[in-house]
Amino acid sequence: MLPKHYCLLFGVMSEILVKSEQGMNVKRVRGGAELVAAGIFLSRIAGLVRVRFFLSYFGGKSDAYEAFNAALKVPNILQNLLGEGVLSASFIPVYARLVGEEKSIEAGRVAGVIATLLATVASLLALIGVLLAPYLIPFIAPGFIGEKRHFTILFVQILFPGMALLVMSAWCLGVLNSHRRFFLSYAAPVVWNLTIISVLLLFGGQQSKYQLATTVAWGLVLGSLLQFAVQVPTVLRLLPDLRLYIELSSKNVRAILSSFSSVVVGRGVVQISGFIDNMLVTYLPTGAVTALGNAQIIYMIPISLFGMSVSAVSIAEMSLDQASGDELKSNNEEIRLRLNSGLKQVAFFIVPSTAIFVFLGDILGAALFQKGEYTASDVRYLWITLAGSGVGLLASALGRLYSSTFYAFQDTRTPLHFAFIRVVLTTILGYIGGIHVPGWLGISSSWGTVGLTATAGFSGWVEFALLRRALNRKIGKTGIPRCFLAQLWIPALIGVIGGWGVKLAAEHIRLGHPVIVAVFVFGVFGSIYLGGTLVAGVPQAQTIWLSVRRRLRLH
Repeated sequence: MLPKHYCLLFGVMSEILVKSEQGMNVKRVRGGAELVAAGIFLSRIAGLVRVRFFLSYFGGKSDAYEAFNAALKVPNILQNLLGEGVLSASFIPVYARLVGEEKSIEAGRVAGVIATLLATVASLLALIGVLLAPYLIPFIAPGFIGEKRHFTILFVQILFPGMALLVMSAWCLGVLNSHRRFFLSYAAPVVWNLTIISVLLLFGGQQSKYQLATTVAWGLVLGSLLQFAVQVPTVLRLLPDLRLYIELSSKNVRAILSSFSSVVVGRGVVQISGFIDNMLVTYLPTGAVTALGNAQIIYMIPISLFGMSVSAVSIAEMSLDQASGDELKSNNEEIRLRLNSGLKQVAFFIVPSTAIFVFLGDILGAALFQKGEYTASDVRYLWITLAGSGVGLLASALGRLYSSTFYAFQDTRTPLHFAFIRVVLTTILGYIGGIHVPGWLGISSSWGTVGLTATAGFSGWVEFALLRRALNRKIGKTGIPRCFLAQLWIPALIGVIGGWGVKLAAEHIRLGHPVIVAVFVFGVFGSIYLGGTLVAGVPQAQTIWLSVRRRLRLH
């Protein structure tokens, strides 16, 4: 039964995500988006299982786990600066165009040069990170002292090489996406997660928490190697003319490097925001780092599933269309219609996700993580942190679409400027809201995580407003009509009331396992939301309903 349910979910989700209100090539994009969504879904599920195992062994207030999480943030910056997002904006458009023009030799040369440069830069940065780890700790975890600080340094030194391997995995993703091999690259992180889970199962009952965290760090490096390795055979088959060397005279390589540098700066500015949050949270009581980290994991699920699948396919497809001589849909009216359609599609899923984060986050957190040493009190702490994250969830998701539209115009500077403003706001407001406001209100400093996530969300809305205003000046009015948002929010809030009713009834009769409670609560919530949006005539809900009926008949 489970595989059938997954197939049904993938099919329904992909139909909503890729349904277009304008005449784009739906069949080709739909297939790619479905594969991307399926791969992302599997990797996210594996990631949640990994975190669940972590928490069952370490609990929500473990110094060892918090040291591990804090250490992971530093090498993650390397991956984010040189990884998937940057390569998607710089490498894929040029490489995919060469593929579409059937210039396989030149494509192989370009791919080889970029691979060599990435490997060289990532290796050097990893080496520098290992050597400078003791000097980085005052910036990443200034609140850690003693044994907790010592092991944070050790974990940073172990993890840096693993992140360098993940950068090369992102290069594989760029090649595979350009050849429309979407599923493997997005499902490959499943191998990474399974490797870490295996290490936890093998050593979890035999080692102390700091020993286990050290072993898991080495397991992460092994998982990074395996994630890269599973993609290599397919990449080599697609690149028979691949040569690894450095050659900077090629105009295609120069074009990639020019875009690469601009996007890296933009990504770097965004990374600073998350870096500051993770630095500030180390000043809060034990448990805050874990709560913020788990909230960020949950936060990224709707962002990835409901925005990433279409954008990942669109970049490659638009580049291939240019190469094949198809008319590129760069007309302002065409882009405006496409953007507005995408905004509605994303909002249809993000609005109920926000409602769940804010009002039903304890049910979600318990179903995902409550096990072993991760108790109900840890879940409640996660909930308040997650509620703060809900403040900016919709802005973040919609802002990504606006940034992607600027990239379609080859404008990387405008999103960079607004990202810088967001970082400044996040820093100032996060420091005030996370560190000082709880004391001013006379409440526990643990509430500082809510201040961090909520102020980051407010900053996200400021960035979104600036992006929308700038793009509206460029291509005309864009955005989601208020009446459409009302058609989403009203059913979502009614669904929350229904979910709360089920939650109270489950507590009264002591229903049992958190997963069982979540099935009933979110089943009622989802049914009310879908029914309400159907009654309101929301096209995305109608597409879901028709898809469910058709697929149920097939099964």
